[in-house]
Amino acid sequence: MFEAFVSLCLMSAVEATGVASAGQLCRMALLPGHAAERKVECEEGLKHRPASWLSGFSLTEPFCAPRPKSKLQFTEVAPGLFVHRGVVAEPDGRNAGDVSNIVFIVGRQGVAVIDAGGSRQVGEDVYLAVRERTPLPISHLILTHVHPDHVFGAEPLREAGAVIIGQQNLPRALAERADSYRTSFMRLIGYPPFLGSHIIAPDRVVSDIETIDLGDRVIELEAWPTAHTSSDLTVFDRQTATLVAGDLLFDEHAPALDGSLKGWRSVLGELTRIKAVRAVPGHGGPVLDWPTGAEALAHYLEVLEEDTRAAVHSGVPLGEASHSIGKSEARKWALFDLYNPRNATAAYTELEWE
Repeated sequence: MFEAFVSLCLMSAVEATGVASAGQLCRMALLPGHAAERKVECEEGLKHRPASWLSGFSLTEPFCAPRPKSKLQFTEVAPGLFVHRGVVAEPDGRNAGDVSNIVFIVGRQGVAVIDAGGSRQVGEDVYLAVRERTPLPISHLILTHVHPDHVFGAEPLREAGAVIIGQQNLPRALAERADSYRTSFMRLIGYPPFLGSHIIAPDRVVSDIETIDLGDRVIELEAWPTAHTSSDLTVFDRQTATLVAGDLLFDEHAPALDGSLKGWRSVLGELTRIKAVRAVPGHGGPVLDWPTGAEALAHYLEVLEEDTRAAVHSGVPLGEASHSIGKSEARKWALFDLYNPRNATAAYTELEWE
């Protein structure tokens, strides 16, 4: 099988960082949507369907070559349900933003991908990983929430034919944060790995509960009130009783509060009542027994609320409280010193005016 590729380049480091440097910053980018059994058919398709986002780059003429293998490892954790475990780390040039879990589910007629990673490069590898396992169309990409490590890889999956779906608040959240996310991930990941990465809006949204039939395989999408973020969405695979929880569920990686502490505790309680056998968290795992897999996160959120209320009641200033709230949980979570002070600040701000 042949795929289309193009060499994306920024002419110099000045364009990437504002610092003069000789040479070019380039990476080979995959262009989904042109796959063909024969090279000549792939090349013919390139003539009629150029990628619109390629403008603005210095690049070679697109070309066709044999399909490479994905750099991402996916494990079949239940029949037809594959999970990739992202690195438990901050995004950087080595991981290219591959720091969150990604799932795809295969039905008889199509494939649904859940989350897309933190760069276009990761999204391209998700596409290749699906293609290694099935020729069925990638019909849907479901984004579980707004955070950049879950959405920057979306564009190549749309180019492959996927309809992008998110929670009803996702379009506005993405629009409000796209510029800041691009700036921060450009700084963290750098070029060339981040070349070609864009945030794109979903094609349609979910406001309550909807189902998608992938062909004798129904998955259930559910939108939640503000919790981890204001745009949380989960996916339940009825066939295998697997809950794909996104960042409403953390394991190993320190939780990140970007919504409502009280809302998250309430939603997590609702999630534990779902009759699932297993759950896939947004980070860590990649698979947890359910509902016992929620216990560590539930305890952390409880401690966060109790410590915050105690600090507010005692009149401890926010600056001081952010360094003490939740400290008893430090040894249980990776990246704790990075995320917990932010969580403490968010919790304090939420609870101090009750």
